[in-house]
Amino acid sequence: MKRDEFIGQMDDPAKVWDIVIIGGGASGLGAAVESVSRGFSTLLLEQLDFSQGTSSRSTKLIHGGVRYLQQGNISLVMEALQERGILLNNAPHLVHHQSFVVPNYGWWEGPFYGIGMRLYDMLAGKLGLEKSRVISREETLRKIPTVEPEGLKRGVMYYDGQFDDARLAVTLYKTAENLGGCLLNYMKVISLVKYKGMITGVVAKDQEGGKEYEIRARAVINATGVFVDSIIKMDTKDAENMIAPSQGVHIVLDKSFLPGESAIMVPHTDDGRVLFAVPWHDRVIVGTTDTFLDSVTEEPVPKPEEIDFLLYHAAKYLTKNPSKTDILSMFAGIRPLIQSDTTHETSSLSRDHHITITPSGLVTIAGGKWTTYRKMGEDVVDKAIVIAGLDHRPSRTRWLNLYGWSANDKGNEPFHLYGNQAADLKRMVKLNPELDGLLHPSLPYKKVEVVWGVRHEMARTVRDILERRTRALILDAKAAVASAPVVAALMAKELGQDPLWEKMQVAAFEKSAASYMIA
Repeated sequence: MKRDEFIGQMDDPAKVWDIVIIGGGASGLGAAVESVSRGFSTLLLEQLDFSQGTSSRSTKLIHGGVRYLQQGNISLVMEALQERGILLNNAPHLVHHQSFVVPNYGWWEGPFYGIGMRLYDMLAGKLGLEKSRVISREETLRKIPTVEPEGLKRGVMYYDGQFDDARLAVTLYKTAENLGGCLLNYMKVISLVKYKGMITGVVAKDQEGGKEYEIRARAVINATGVFVDSIIKMDTKDAENMIAPSQGVHIVLDKSFLPGESAIMVPHTDDGRVLFAVPWHDRVIVGTTDTFLDSVTEEPVPKPEEIDFLLYHAAKYLTKNPSKTDILSMFAGIRPLIQSDTTHETSSLSRDHHITITPSGLVTIAGGKWTTYRKMGEDVVDKAIVIAGLDHRPSRTRWLNLYGWSANDKGNEPFHLYGNQAADLKRMVKLNPELDGLLHPSLPYKKVEVVWGVRHEMARTVRDILERRTRALILDAKAAVASAPVVAALMAKELGQDPLWEKMQVAAFEKSAASYMIA
């Protein structure tokens, strides 16, 4: 297995890595691709699974950020729109255009939002998508047949990017691996190593085998998202917190609630958030909330009032009003927003990324979002190579095709998210026809994807497969639970595990899946 090979690389006490990255979410994986593509020896360590935290629980949009435009943060919008265009070019098998409609119920909304979206188009420059436009009431109803018709005046239509966040995370891991990087999940950093007051490495513990490894590095990057403060405190115990955590919750509904191809964008809800109802994998995602948290946790859980908030606002804009019994799945993620001394309103805090360097040389990147992951990686590696005393080498990621790059989906179905690897999955099915079966009638995933995830994508648990290598848990939590025994049996065969392991895996998954279902 590739994981065993990577662990073997850490057993060499004489090896000194150019850059060690802590964290396997969007920022950490982006930094890994950036570092290894410049030719630096790179090791990434993730305490759980790749993108298990916030990076797999987003609104699934690659966007400039209409809300940031409202706030007047033009530089952030411009950067994000540029990165949106770059990602559409570098991963066309994972990112595509998505049309959005802003329904207008006041006479002033059409001109107001129409001008705003034209500015949005202009800021994108040559990397822009289709042009936005004001559409009539009749066309608005054609685009979103279930939008509330009473009082509807017109709509504003614009375009942004949509993607599968966890699949992009796996793609970045595979890209870095293919370029010669070493990336490990379930490898927790438990302390930093110092010599004469400067950080010279980390101590990491294998969460599976329990063995500890002392790893030497010329530079260490802290890219742990909402957990950056815990790593900083390993370096400086009394350091002030950087992060002001904010929880975002989404609910997933049947496609019948939004049967068209266009998404709905509500520019301003009661808590100041932009609210989306977006078609995704033949379901509809509604989100998100913005709830201040006192602390962070590995397993955030939606609060009842957040679910009520989303149902209330969905009912305001849809003719088919959803209830709790209609929720197929719900999920929560914690945003790593940058602390502010002047406000406790997380909706007004910066979504931009910030890089800090401690006196002992720990490089930390905090904040940011999926859309700008590449730029985040470029910026933080630029800082790390200075700390490491490495030769400056220019970034290559702006024009780097990501793993599986495929400009044409024709022939890749039903495995289009795998890009040019779809042909290999089909060959596996041809050799083993039993792998062609669905995991569950309500889910689009096949048994071959379980085997592929174990063999090629470092999936180690049933949850890795059902939540991130596939998106079964998000699309339909009950169906995912029902398919867990089949997944466990397929994984046990691949990993050489016994029936007790299968039983424990199914029980663990059922426990974690409970927070995705309405009680």
